[in-house]
Amino acid sequence: MVLVHGFTQTRRSWDGVADDLATDHEVVVVDAPGHGHSASVEADLDQGGRLLAAAGGTGTYVGYSMGGRLCLHAALAAPEVVSGLVVIGATGGIDDPGERAARRADDAARSERLASIGVAAFLDEWLAQPLFAGLDEAAQGRDARLENTVEGLRSSLALAGTGAQRPLWPELAALTMPVLVLAGANDTKFCAAGQRLAATIGTNASYDVVPNAGHTAHLEEPAAFLGLLRDWLRRHGR
Repeated sequence: MVLVHGFTQTRRSWDGVADDLATDHEVVVVDAPGHGHSASVEADLDQGGRLLAAAGGTGTYVGYSMGGRLCLHAALAAPEVVSGLVVIGATGGIDDPGERAARRADDAARSERLASIGVAAFLDEWLAQPLFAGLDEAAQGRDARLENTVEGLRSSLALAGTGAQRPLWPELAALTMPVLVLAGANDTKFCAAGQRLAATIGTNASYDVVPNAGHTAHLEEPAAFLGLLRDWLRRHGR
């Protein structure tokens, strides 16, 4: 199993989940491009997807938020490597050109703010968003996030943000591997996006919610998340 984290996190964000899964699976945790000890984001996200697949090897890919989008790219670019796919709080991109342009502008401003105040202060502001209200101090993993650099995170915002990413919706029906789409039950926006994602992929995809959780469902309610994940893994012989 290959675990891919979200924006401003590192491979260490998966520690508790990875330890549990490692009791009966081989687990690989990676630093996403632009994060931790990884290189900056490649300009070609398809190539980035292939690089992610090459780093992770053949297996089931599990991605959260930005990591979910990266895993979708990997599954489309290297379906022979991604034998199963699980995405949490993820989307296939922004369809509307105007909304996509607005998101790019927001991320450009966010990038300038990051360059101005540095990683530590940026993390204070990032984690104070309502999106992450369900995370307690331990689950925030702030010390691990401090491994990131201004340069790396800015490259991620510029080249792997939702506004920069091409919408994947027209391509998703090409995915033939088993797919599990998850969202926190309290994360209204990504519940809707998750339902759309599963429906667009087709009958090989299923959708479920993690009870009592928000956007960071796997960290807020890890036992419930692992229960849903393990049930899906058993049903697909993994």
